[in-house]
Amino acid sequence: MKNLNQMLKQAQQLQNQMADIQGRLEQTEISGASGAGMVSVVINGKGEMRAIKIDSSLIDPKEKEILEDLIIAAFNDAKSKLETYTQEEMSKISGGLNLPGGLKLPF
Repeated sequence: MKNLNQMLKQAQQLQNQMADIQGRLEQTEISGASGAGMVSVVINGKGEMRAIKIDSSLIDPKEKEILEDLIIAAFNDAKSKLETYTQEEMSKISGGLNLPGGLKLPF
């Protein structure tokens, strides 16, 4: 019974730490860029886009598709950085637990 109580206590601590990380992630902003920095986006920890900046030299109606591709690339860059950051933060509390690869924590 002592081991069960200890496991429950550890599970509660892990849950509290995950909630703390989730709160910090929601406040985190990650930037991504493409086109040598001519397009940049900022997303929050939930992956929601918060800002976009486009160099005025890219605004040419004839080059619309290139601009669209650069926006997508900048967003994907930011999203990749967010996933890496999230994994790093989660590994701090998982203490080396080998969690399944597809497990999306804390979301």
